[in-house]
Amino acid sequence: MTRHRWIYAATVLAVLAAGAGAAVALTRPSVVTLSKQACGDGWSGPSSDDFTVRDAADSPVQLYVIDPARNLVYAEARDISPGSRREVATSLGTGRYALRCVFGDGTVRTSRAYTVTNGRGATGLAPMPDLDLTAPVQAYRRYVQANLPGLLRDARTLATDVQRGDLGAARRDWLPAHLDYERLGAAYTSFQDFDGALDGTDDGLPGGVGDKDWTGFFRLEYGLWHRQSAAELKPIAAQLVDDVHGLITDFPSEEIDPADLPLRSHEILENALQFQLTGRDDYGSGTTLATVYANTQGTRAVLGTLRSLVGARDPGMLTAIDGGLGTVQGDLRAARTPGGGWTPVTALPQRQRQKLDGDLGALLEQLALMPNLLQERTSHEHIPPHRRPRTRWAGWAGGRSCAGRRSGLPPRPRSVRARTGRWPRWPPSAARAAGGSPSTARTRPGS
Repeated sequence: MTRHRWIYAATVLAVLAAGAGAAVALTRPSVVTLSKQACGDGWSGPSSDDFTVRDAADSPVQLYVIDPARNLVYAEARDISPGSRREVATSLGTGRYALRCVFGDGTVRTSRAYTVTNGRGATGLAPMPDLDLTAPVQAYRRYVQANLPGLLRDARTLATDVQRGDLGAARRDWLPAHLDYERLGAAYTSFQDFDGALDGTDDGLPGGVGDKDWTGFFRLEYGLWHRQSAAELKPIAAQLVDDVHGLITDFPSEEIDPADLPLRSHEILENALQFQLTGRDDYGSGTTLATVYANTQGTRAVLGTLRSLVGARDPGMLTAIDGGLGTVQGDLRAARTPGGGWTPVTALPQRQRQKLDGDLGALLEQLALMPNLLQERTSHEHIPPHRRPRTRWAGWAGGRSCAGRRSGLPPRPRSVRARTGRWPRWPPSAARAAGGSPSTARTRPGS
């Protein structure tokens, strides 16, 4: 479960026409000016696959390439700041296209339409205002709130075991309580500091596994499987229950960013691959495969809230993801022991481990398409005030393998971010960009 992503700017146009119905090949770079008076000054003559856009307005702009007849989005350059330039490049299929500028204050301008002949390119997507994610977010809230009482119940059971000194029972009851939390999946960015308190590792803590401020499930796991006494673990177990109580009290007032939900559909299992299947988060119980299974359940819960939006845009994606999830869950069930326990990931036979890694990787390739498919895109000519786009920051990570976090998304607590010192990548799928979704190209420093 983590954190920073690439900020991608989709970009456009391989072959455009200068007049209505008359197509010409584009031969030289263009600078396209985006202003509140006219979107796309600079397309009066030929250009090339690569061109530059410049925001001449006093507010940030989202640039869309659309099919004006069907109102489909084929490419986009997001969060272009006033006075800045952005290099863009892509290709389009044969058809008629226009540029649409949506400024931060809600002003919308559309260019004249141009014709592309002998084109090749991506399939357009229907516009999706972020308010379309309101119902999925509400459904996900209900899912979390319905599961929090079970988390509290099992945390109390675990704490009671520790309080009475029955550490054998505590080792038995630790996993059900921990999996209750892991199934919540995507909601961690709305848990604020509670996530670090409940599910933080020792990474980044000055004292490591001996740090006095380390709390939560992993702290208890370490103590229970490293022969620490009940006296040492009693305050940790009591704090765990207090923190679950605090989360339950706090959650109704916490906000889930609508744009965050599609991102989490990919990141839950991305982080399972990074931290659970590597054994990095195993503090002695050998149950990281159980955690991955719980993460697949959390992923299913997120997808369940998004099915109608995905199905309207790419039903084949749902079929592929459902099949991939079933395959991965089958791999994980095959790792159960005859007594109903879990094989430690380090003890899996090589062939079984390779199959699990490969199947999860293939599933992640499909899930990585979800954030782009359901990214907020407002391309309607007239936007009512309550649907005007919110200004977001799109930064550059100073040469690191990931880009700056969008504003509005709270940072992952130190328990995860400190594991690597950076936020993991969210890579696009080149094959998908070529055949089924708007083309994408990375922004450059200073763009």
